[in-house]
Amino acid sequence: MRKAKPKKRIILPDPKFNEVLVTKFVNNIMLKGKKTTAYNIFYNAIEIVSERTKEDGLEIWKKALANVTPNVEVRSRRIGGATFQIPSEIRPDRKQSMGMKSLIGYARKRNEKSMALCLASEIIAASKEEGAAFKRKEDIHRMAEANKAFSHFRF
Repeated sequence: MRKAKPKKRIILPDPKFNEVLVTKFVNNIMLKGKKTTAYNIFYNAIEIVSERTKEDGLEIWKKALANVTPNVEVRSRRIGGATFQIPSEIRPDRKQSMGMKSLIGYARKRNEKSMALCLASEIIAASKEEGAAFKRKEDIHRMAEANKAFSHFRF
């Protein structure tokens, strides 16, 4: 390699819960550099979750994130003129990122009054192992299972 590897950026923990994972999640929610707005959305969503479930909102969010995080994915690989979907394991950092992005993405697609409400609903659904984000994870795993026969082509 000609260039040096870029340095890993250090992500500081969030002010309220003192968790790095929360900051990463908020960075994914953020649009157009509006971090304060993203923090407000997240904190309001966690409050709504704890009101609806009568439990610790942060723990439910962590459970939901674990439920929507995929372990394997399929990658396209061209071999001898045919394209195969090859199942492969996902790196831990990418795994976490995929889980966050699917949770946020499907929360944005919900039709509710505010983003905090949408996010809270998606978190509650994901913690109960239902909802669109959880369904996506199940689909990814099903696809990997179906293409298990091509796993010997792994790169």
